Amino acid sequence: MIAVIDYHKGNLRSVERGLADAGAAVTVTDDADALARADALVLPGVGAFGDAMETMDELGLSAAVKGAMAAGKPFLGICLGMHLLFEAGVESATGQPVAGLGLIPGTVERLPREDAAGMRCKIPHVGWNTVEGDLVDPLFEGLEPGSHFYFTHSYRAPESATTIARTTHSIAFPCAVRFGERAYGVQFHPEKSSETGMRLLRNFVRIARS
Repeated sequence: MIAVIDYHKGNLRSVERGLADAGAAVTVTDDADALARADALVLPGVGAFGDAMETMDELGLSAAVKGAMAAGKPFLGICLGMHLLFEAGVESATGQPVAGLGLIPGTVERLPREDAAGMRCKIPHVGWNTVEGDLVDPLFEGLEPGSHFYFTHSYRAPESATTIARTTHSIAFPCAVRFGERAYGVQFHPEKSSETGMRLLRNFVRIARS
């Protein structure tokens, strides 16, 4: 059973359908006890960093995620769900850093509006873009460097030892991270990324079963 974590921000059904189509038994829940019973967790990407962390903390979901990570459960964070894994993020009402789950070091910051040559880039970054890197991790099995995924975001994760793939929009930034044996975060939305996204979700379901 894979639990999709409901922190009351947006429609989670596309993630639920994507995982079900990938062969998983899925439940959508905001119950911390249900997360503890699940075999794997998915933290989807909707809302703003500060609001999401406030709700996660209020519902006891932050502690549940940390407990699941300590137990070695398979995990996938999507877009904002990846950002929340870091120590802090500046997407808040005040623009000041808000504490995240603290599972990966660094602060999530806004994408710059200009590249190194001074060219203006549209923010938010919305649409299809390539994922670059060796892509040798089991999460990317069957996918080649340069595969296209769908992105929609204004903030980017910092570089860390957990980075396993990158994308470029104004700057190169991490678009996939791995921490621990079976825990991942991706900046793009696999549930909106056609066959490449479905392949990645099938890979995650296989990892969760292993």
